[in-house]
Amino acid sequence: MSAVGLVLGGGGITGAAYQTAALMALELATGWKADSADVVVGTSAGAFVAAMVRGGRLGLDSLVGDAATREEVAEAIRNRIFTRRPGLQVGTWLRRGVVPGLRRPGLTLLLGSPAPFVTDGIAAWVRAELGDTAERWPSKPTSIVAFDVETRRRVAFGTVDAPDVALADAVAASAAIPVLFRPYEIDGRLYVDGGVVSGTHADLVLGSPVPLDLVLVLAPMAAEEEREGALFIERVFDRVGRTALADEVAAINDRWPHAHVVVLRPKPHVLEAMRPNPMDPMAAVPSFIRTLLSMRKTLAEPEIWEVLRHHLVAEVGRRRA
Repeated sequence: MSAVGLVLGGGGITGAAYQTAALMALELATGWKADSADVVVGTSAGAFVAAMVRGGRLGLDSLVGDAATREEVAEAIRNRIFTRRPGLQVGTWLRRGVVPGLRRPGLTLLLGSPAPFVTDGIAAWVRAELGDTAERWPSKPTSIVAFDVETRRRVAFGTVDAPDVALADAVAASAAIPVLFRPYEIDGRLYVDGGVVSGTHADLVLGSPVPLDLVLVLAPMAAEEEREGALFIERVFDRVGRTALADEVAAINDRWPHAHVVVLRPKPHVLEAMRPNPMDPMAAVPSFIRTLLSMRKTLAEPEIWEVLRHHLVAEVGRRRA
């Protein structure tokens, strides 16, 4: 049977909707279930989706709950994600963001900056969906990526070098987008979104206990085709995402020359629903629906379908036999 790695990148609320729909479309097309992946890597929005995958809760219900309309879905997501806590923590920003950032200018200048929201609601969402599973780590290899504010290094929770944490806390740490969310504290350490380093961290699949035959990468923030009228910041994020991902794929190809790497990215008409604000709750349902429709064509592309058929359809067929 083929050994499969699944990489779920960052992309905000619409990125989570995109990945949920894409994985559901993959299962419909091939019969392959995401939780059967030998390794799962999740960053930011992808961390939430990874938790749903490993917790057996991947699906529309994990996103919309009991909501019946687009407005109700948006309100439910808004209430879960955008939670507040008093205080601005300016001192934290000065000590751990501004001062170190002046020595080494870059995005890290924003680490710990005052933000209106906290990701406690995201942790609560994971706990509500997964119950006791949210308090422990999945038994199958799983990495959730965050960024340590003090050491300025990525932390791949679920690997031997990372602290032992609850799955829900790892997701909340990975989703703490600087400026929008405050750093998430675990055992006295502050973490922010792993996306400040890379939107995908696909190279982490190289920690697999077995060489992988197929690596599936879902990259909402590394689109190759621009939507019409795309904002400058959208183009920047996509370009940075593509560059980081290209380096990660090169590392995978270098270590495992035999492995196939399939990258799924949103097409322009899907981006129309997902952008320009990927954190807009009202865009969740349109992003999900357009992704489902788009995947019918994307997965049928010969260079993609032949790889999927070889590794996923054949694998499912062998299991059923």
